Amino acid sequence: MRDIITVPLNGMDSLIIACDNSGAIGMKEKDLVYVPYETVAYYSFRVAVMECISAGAEPISVVLHNFCGNEPWDELVSGIQKGLHDLNLSDVLITGSTESNFSLMQSALGLVVIGKKLTAQTLEMAYSNQLRFAVVGMPLVGEEVIEQNDQVAPLSVFQKISRIHDVMVWPVGSKGILYEINQMFPNLEFSQEMIIPNVDILKSAGPATCFLAVYDLGQEETVMKTAGRFFNLLEIKK
Repeated sequence: MRDIITVPLNGMDSLIIACDNSGAIGMKEKDLVYVPYETVAYYSFRVAVMECISAGAEPISVVLHNFCGNEPWDELVSGIQKGLHDLNLSDVLITGSTESNFSLMQSALGLVVIGKKLTAQTLEMAYSNQLRFAVVGMPLVGEEVIEQNDQVAPLSVFQKISRIHDVMVWPVGSKGILYEINQMFPNLEFSQEMIIPNVDILKSAGPATCFLAVYDLGQEETVMKTAGRFFNLLEIKK
């Protein structure tokens, strides 16, 4: 299952609600990872929006829950806007609230992305031996996200691949690539020994620094071309 909620509306439409949390990452003295608040919001938005898009939705609104204090608000909004710009989305509304009565010792925020579900994306695929698996980007966490930023799969690439016919995309989170493969095909059980990887399939991917693409062999050239240097093939032992 994806980390989303689907809310049916009238007719064929529905809302997709996705979220992400961030803690101890920011500019407070007791934070464990020191990065600008724009970066904190950007990567939190990234996780939620990738979940939203992979579930077949077009983002329409972002809700920010800010526990970092009043001063970082504009920086946090700027990080969200950076992510929206990467996706070429200009009409997404941003709202939210700041905890201003009490000051926390560490930075924290929650972020919700609300989308309207579309029907063009390939949301689910039945497993067969003909399917191909790729990881786009590299699994990174903590300081690696900043130090190896050039290995993070761009949001624009994720969006383009999500729109390729007969390709299923799936963001990778803190439990790693192998865990997410098993979430994609819950009726099967993939083990580490079944996969020949070009990347660490057990490592945390932090704020979804990489994602899975599953497709028929006929789409491999298109996926590879779109992913460019971020493409990493996974071979599943038959």
